[in-house]
Amino acid sequence: MGKDPNSSHRVAIKCCCDLTNQAQHIEAIIEKQTSIQIARNHLRLKTSIDVIKWLTFQACAFRGRDERHESNNRGNVIELIKLLASYNEDVAAVVLENAPQNASYHSHGIQKQILSIFSDKIQRFIREEINDGKFCILVDESEDESKREQMAIVLRFIDKYGFIKERFFDIVHVLDTTSATLKEEICIVLSRHNLSVQNIRGQGYDGASNMSGEWTGLQALFCAECPFAYYVHCFAHRLQLALVRASKLVISINQFFSYLTRAINIVGSSCKRHDQLRAAQATNIAEKLAIDDEFETGKGKNQIETLKRAGDTRWGSYFSSICSLINMFSATCAVLRNIINDRSKLNQRVEAHGVYDSITSFEFVFILHLMRDIMEITDDFCQALQSKSQDILNAMHLVSTTKILTQKFREGGWVPLLEKIKLFSNDHVDSQLQELNNMFKEDVMELPVLSSTLDPRDGYRSFKIEDICKLANKFYPMDFSEQEKLHLKYQLENYKLDISILPEFQKLSTISELCQMLAKTKKSTSYPLIDRLIRLVLTLPVSTATSKRAFSVMKLIKSKLRNRIEDGFLASYLITYIEKDIARGFDVDSIIHAFGITKERQVQLKMPNFSK
Repeated sequence: MGKDPNSSHRVAIKCCCDLTNQAQHIEAIIEKQTSIQIARNHLRLKTSIDVIKWLTFQACAFRGRDERHESNNRGNVIELIKLLASYNEDVAAVVLENAPQNASYHSHGIQKQILSIFSDKIQRFIREEINDGKFCILVDESEDESKREQMAIVLRFIDKYGFIKERFFDIVHVLDTTSATLKEEICIVLSRHNLSVQNIRGQGYDGASNMSGEWTGLQALFCAECPFAYYVHCFAHRLQLALVRASKLVISINQFFSYLTRAINIVGSSCKRHDQLRAAQATNIAEKLAIDDEFETGKGKNQIETLKRAGDTRWGSYFSSICSLINMFSATCAVLRNIINDRSKLNQRVEAHGVYDSITSFEFVFILHLMRDIMEITDDFCQALQSKSQDILNAMHLVSTTKILTQKFREGGWVPLLEKIKLFSNDHVDSQLQELNNMFKEDVMELPVLSSTLDPRDGYRSFKIEDICKLANKFYPMDFSEQEKLHLKYQLENYKLDISILPEFQKLSTISELCQMLAKTKKSTSYPLIDRLIRLVLTLPVSTATSKRAFSVMKLIKSKLRNRIEDGFLASYLITYIEKDIARGFDVDSIIHAFGITKERQVQLKMPNFSK
């Protein structure tokens, strides 16, 4: 019986050995097989995530026209996955045709889900940055390629390190642009992320009536609910409009811009003339290179360009238009002469002849160069006003500088000279100052004026304890308790003595730098009330440049070829693209974890729990 291999004794010994060999246990075998499959799923999903992230950062399309296996171009996602697979055997073994049908992780639905995870994490990151602090809303609306009205929402706030942040937060499709509709949609977005309307301390919009209306505008509706959500009309927009309106009051300047627009329109009206313009410019550059050894070439210097059109609400467009005509003046005149000599188009010959005579006159050329010098200064101001880190006090300083330059223009001997050639007069300069004063009225500037007492320039020359206390009592009464308002005065007195002996506080030039220094030196804990007040002042918006840039990006993403992008996908794409600096910091495993939370993904991406 002992020699029988099937004896009960031998079977018992075999069962005992199998029982003690845990590697052969069924749960171990299942776990090993499952872990291999999960690792393959992770690698496949990681590849898709990297592809989608790269395409989003580059504002590229995802889908292809024909994504079938036999297609020569299956779309950016699949083609990029194929490229990665060609460089990595492990990736090639788990993606596309080698992936199971229920876990390929590159379908259109998966692409949108992954992008949505990125945008959700970015919004949570911004929400954590704001924490319980006060913030400002910057809003603008525009029509997209599919004729749907979109509203961009940007949040401005001060982070824990004292830096001003303007974060693109969301874009929402609105059925109409009435102030009530806009407010309702904004409140829905804020409440979705637990951001209270009562914490809004600033509103930044353009000058449209539905936004800035005193009684029924968007700013008025928010002020009715939160009286301390102060509205600031975009400084760069106001400065641009003031200069445009003032220039139109001078007949010669108004005519100049009219001829400038006509010249650009007629020369750039067709592809043929555009080619002629570039050819003439190339010939002109070649001639200058042949006779002038010091003629500069290279990146950004004397390149073959094109004429640029101007628009009243596009900041800096007038300056760019003037510079482009100066750079291509000879080529523009050459194209106009070609049109004049073309006998096949009589009507265009007449118009071209009139434009040619106008732009070659002494008066036009003189104003062309004069306006270039003037608008170069204002363009620098507009660019500075659009900086994300710009604060309200520095913006006021830039506007004041514009007024001072206008005043010096009158006092510097230019006006008598220009009067002789009948271009300018003292009345024209006065009208310029009047427009600037109208755009920046003193009655709406009381808050910035009182805030200027915190300005660290010139050894804190503007520092006035009484005005700072008035600022807190009048404009931010709900942000300080009655006891804190009384204590603020004593804290300011100690603060004044302290900063006068600290060298790191002596070379600050903006209030935003002061806020950063308070956080860096831990003085914000010694003077918490002052730090709180400074942060409230910095919350006030200066421009709506960030929301404007969002619409520029939207034109790249929702183009003519991609005009059917749905609203949710568009919002996720824009948030991820614009705030890519945040998205770059996300670990791939965190994206995979968020993706695997859904019930249908748990089996594919998580290890089983055998303890249950």
